[in-house]
Amino acid sequence: MPSFPEAAHDAVADTQLRRNLAHATGTIRARRAAAVAELDDWAELRDAGRRIKDHTLQYLGHYLRLLEENVTAAGGVVHWARDAGEANTIVARLVAETGEREVVKVKSMATQEIGLNEALAEHGITAYETDLAELIVQLADDRPSHILVPAIHKNRAEIRDLFSRRMPSAPADLSDEPAELAEAARRHLRAKFLSAKVAVSGANFAIAETGTVLVVESEGNGRMCLTLPDTLITVMGIEKLLPTARDLEVFLQLLPRSSTAERMNPYTSAWTGVTPGDGPRNFHLVLLDNGRTEIRDEEVGRQALRCIRCSACLNVCPVYARAGGHAYGSPYPGPIGAILSPQIRGIGSTVDASLPFASSLCGACYDVCPVAIDIPEVLVHLRAKTAKKLPEKAVMGLAAWGLRSPARLALGQAVASRMRRIAPHVRFPRAWADTRDLPAIPKESFRAWWKRTRGFAAAPDRKDGSR
Repeated sequence: MPSFPEAAHDAVADTQLRRNLAHATGTIRARRAAAVAELDDWAELRDAGRRIKDHTLQYLGHYLRLLEENVTAAGGVVHWARDAGEANTIVARLVAETGEREVVKVKSMATQEIGLNEALAEHGITAYETDLAELIVQLADDRPSHILVPAIHKNRAEIRDLFSRRMPSAPADLSDEPAELAEAARRHLRAKFLSAKVAVSGANFAIAETGTVLVVESEGNGRMCLTLPDTLITVMGIEKLLPTARDLEVFLQLLPRSSTAERMNPYTSAWTGVTPGDGPRNFHLVLLDNGRTEIRDEEVGRQALRCIRCSACLNVCPVYARAGGHAYGSPYPGPIGAILSPQIRGIGSTVDASLPFASSLCGACYDVCPVAIDIPEVLVHLRAKTAKKLPEKAVMGLAAWGLRSPARLALGQAVASRMRRIAPHVRFPRAWADTRDLPAIPKESFRAWWKRTRGFAAAPDRKDGSR
């Protein structure tokens, strides 16, 4: 992937993409604001969510061990994956042991993060996405561009054309009406639901005290995947943990209002291990680290692990609304992706080093975050980490040296005033100058003006003639 500025340059030029994004994010943003306004205690809920998440992260090792004990006691099997490679190997092995070559999937950010579909394909296993938007992305050989609405960059006409081309069961006279598109997808997926023996899911939450895992969704496809197959494999980031069932009271209010602008999710599925005669006969929980332990040890950056994947920050971000999700080069787009992806993957690549700068630092993302992640603070923190190149370090060091001394500052201002005529012709680094205009340098500094006038030049005359 190219750096964010390069990818965004092409995306911003796509007028259809910008129209699609503006319409979708504007609609979701307005509905979310109305849903949140219904609760007088929203600020208290938000603070409670923050505190629960911070407490869990502080004692994460304890709660993970408790979760493993309770999942195992309920008949499930827990697997630990240090990175994406280990997680993919575990899932591929578990599917292969069943003898099946196909799996149905519940929408999952964690499996996108590790590239599970591609890894399974290398083992001859086909994964079928069952979330409508994920299905659209998969049929188009595309990538998700939004956490909640992965196909937000496509409009109804584009989806109709896609279904007509790639979905054999689609009616010949399929229109772009949402109900008809949904019905075509439902018929396409029904056979998969009824024949699949293995399902793969993510997890919105897991409860340490009971070993319960939860998935919330709006279409019912998750319920079909979580109940019909014989084997269920859940891949869960270790930060999705909650200590007790009572904590759900907070998050089952925060998440739906922040994501889909609903008072509650239409489908909330919870399961604890396996139950004879009810649901899957085999349950495997893959606990994914993939850099999360290192993030937790970051005093500022650990805030990103509070994220509950609601996507509210994407819908208010002016940068995302113009560039779209693909420009971020990550399964996690938008403001949360700009702080999460560089920490998970490191800032060694061009795209990850550029993501902390994919923001205007307007703070809208922090205002809407239901768990109070101070995204601008983390962005600035990560920017400081990427600014380790010698030229930038030397310039900042020189500036610090000059600002520490009034005499040196005055000298620098005097020199700048004398160079004002040649300053417009000075060539600055392209990465800096391409996005900034050099402000005009005044004839004299404020210090020199004050010394000359003592401020009287700006004071109006009084009626009695005094100043």
